[in-house]
Amino acid sequence: MKAALLPLAPSWRRRTHPAYVAFVVHRASGLLLALFLPVHFWALGTAIEGEARFESFLRWTDNPLTKFAEFGLVVLLAAHLGGGLRLLLLEFSGWREWQSRAIAFAFALGLVAGLVFLLNLGA
Repeated sequence: MKAALLPLAPSWRRRTHPAYVAFVVHRASGLLLALFLPVHFWALGTAIEGEARFESFLRWTDNPLTKFAEFGLVVLLAAHLGGGLRLLLLEFSGWREWQSRAIAFAFALGLVAGLVFLLNLGA
C-alpha cells in the first residue's frame, strides 16, 4: 500500500530516502574516482622518470593535505565498493527488508576503511 503512494509523494521526500542517498554516493564516488585516477597515475608516471623527481614526489606525499586527499580516495574507493556490492545484492535478490542494512553496511565499509587507513598513516 505504501509503495502505491510513493509516486504521489513530493520529490524532496523521495530524495531523502537512504536508497537514493546510497545511489548518489555510489555515482559521485565513481565519477570522482574516474576523474582522479588518471591524474594520479600520470603523477606516479612522471615521478618515476628520474630519481630526483621521485624524491620530490615522496616529499610531496608527506604533506598533510596530500594525506587527507589519500584518506578521501580510500573512503571513495570503499564507498564505491560497498555501493557496488549493494547493487549486486539488489540485482540478484530483489528488494528485501534487509536492504536498509545493506545501505548502512556500504557506508560503514567506507568509513572503516578510511579510519584504518588513517591509523596506518600514524604508525
